[in-house]
Order: sequence, then C-alpha cells, then structure tokens
Amino acid sequence: MIRRVVVALLGPVSWAPPGIDPGRWRTALAEDVVDLLATLNEVETAVAVTPADRRLADAVVWPGTAVYEVAETTPNAVFAALAGYDQAAVVAADAPDVPGLTLGKLLRPLSSRPVAVAPVEGTGPGLLGVAARLPVPGWLPTLDLDTAAPAEVRAAAPQPGDVAVTAGWRRLRGPADLGALDPAFEGWDATRALLSGRPG
Repeated sequence: MIRRVVVALLGPVSWAPPGIDPGRWRTALAEDVVDLLATLNEVETAVAVTPADRRLADAVVWPGTAVYEVAETTPNAVFAALAGYDQAAVVAADAPDVPGLTLGKLLRPLSSRPVAVAPVEGTGPGLLGVAARLPVPGWLPTLDLDTAAPAEVRAAAPQPGDVAVTAGWRRLRGPADLGALDPAFEGWDATRALLSGRPG
C-alpha cells in the first residue's frame, strides 16, 4: 500500500491584519491548517518547522502528530527529512480555509508524474504546495513557497509534463486575500475568532 503524508510547513508569515498581533495571527493560521489536515482521509499528516519555531508546532498539533525539525523552510528540506513514505505533499500554513479536496488533488497526479504543484490564487507569486514521489527527483530545484512559480518547476524538469499543475487556492498574505474569505465556508475557526475579536 502506498504511504502518503501531507506536511504543513510552518514558515514565516510576513503580513498580519492591522490591529492583530503577528504572533497570534501566525498561530491561528497554523492551527486552522493543522486542523484541516486532521480531517484528510487515506493520508498521514505532519508538521515541519525550524528548531526556533518548535514551540509554535507544539502549540497547534494534535496528539500523536509528527513534528519534523528542518534547517530551512523549504519543501525540499521537508522531503529530505521524511522516511518511510512513498509520496508526500508540503503545504503552506497560511491558507486556513483551503478545502481538503484541493489538497487531495495535489497528491492525485503522483500516480503518473513525479511532481505536482498547486499555485497560489490571488495576489503575489508563490505556491500553495508541492507534492512529490519519494525520493524526490534530482532535478527538483530548491523551492520557496513564497516566490516559486509552476513555470519554474516545469522548466527544471526533463519534460514539462513531468510536473502536474493542480488546483490552486489563496494564501492570506495581504488585505485582498483577507477580503476573499467566505464567512459561510466551514472551517478556519481560529482565524475567524481572531478576526472577530473573540479571545482565542
């Protein structure tokens, strides 16, 4: 049976809404993404952080969730830290309302392609996540989820078709992204509570 894991990469968050403490904002985003991962079927879930952010990981993970400490906040560092898995996806931790189906679509192409990427919708460059068969192909460049683009990954592949581009989703990195949140959409409870001014 194929072993799959989805890892939330708790990287730095460069923006917070006015009036909200950046540390509390980052924690709320991470908590919502980790909670979402816990609902996924047929995959294991984990969190990855640098050693300096271990306290953040411990504050948001569910009991028994694996926490990987990595030297840098790149998908490549996370892939290198994993053992015993056939496929892995690394996703940004500032997309608290991402649908589980979108994350599932990131893994699906790995049955026929070595790498898949999900772009960021909305403002700015970057990726929502990267998935790969393990061990990752040697041609995969070092990726920064904040700046990388699907075209960059495809350009590095022996053939562009080796990289699947799956459904994207927004990350909360600015006012325009915040305005796109749908209050009727389920989930993102910690982020919702922080934005509404309720204690969390």
